[in-house]
Amino acid sequence: MPVLRRTLRLGAVAALLWAPAWPAAAQAIPADTAQQILQELRAIRQMLEAQPRNAAARPAAAADDRVSIEFQPGALALGRADAPLVMVEFTDYECPFCRQFHLTSFEQIRRNYIDKGKVRYVSRDFPLDFHKNALRAAVAGRCGAEQAKFWELRHSMIVNAAKLQQDQILDYAKNLGLDLGKFRHCMESGRLLAAVEQDMEQGRAAGVSGTPTFVIGRLLNGRLEGIRLVGAQPYMLFAARLDAMLASVGAN
Repeated sequence: MPVLRRTLRLGAVAALLWAPAWPAAAQAIPADTAQQILQELRAIRQMLEAQPRNAAARPAAAADDRVSIEFQPGALALGRADAPLVMVEFTDYECPFCRQFHLTSFEQIRRNYIDKGKVRYVSRDFPLDFHKNALRAAVAGRCGAEQAKFWELRHSMIVNAAKLQQDQILDYAKNLGLDLGKFRHCMESGRLLAAVEQDMEQGRAAGVSGTPTFVIGRLLNGRLEGIRLVGAQPYMLFAARLDAMLASVGAN
């Protein structure tokens, strides 16, 4: 994706997903997360200001659009395979907005919907080349999955979104008891890059242009039919959407 289009879309999405929620959520934001978010927005602004004034860009996809995407049963997921709803998160491990979602809304969604069998939660990779360590982390997560430690490593990397150099990721893997020889070889081999790109292609097909972005819906004939939600929104917004969709399928 050209730099201009990428940065314009990132700027639009960042403004959309954070600015409206700032007043309500500000008290709950850890200081380091707030600082990362501000740094991210400043970097986006600087890149936008450096572009030609007459340059055109494709507008970011609107939130809440209905979408239909292919769904692979082997996706990295939490929750019952026969849950009435599926929720897919397209994430970037270096994204401070993803970190904020993970530390707030995700934990409540997990307790109240995933653990209770109402939602199957799927993680998909969408590393933005705006983030120099995001692709490395995406590959690392999949390498962790090969040793049955995906969700644990995912958590470690997301909460340490600003610390994703290779040596740091290896430390997280070591602390989780992974075989570091196998893990390092997996990361350096490049064999999982195609799987990450496949997630990104699916994300683009769903209108994803920034992270985190979610697709929530039902599985019908091998496709996930639902809506797209954009951003690190407050838990109550997700809960309202999930409750309404569960009610519509008689599973509330």
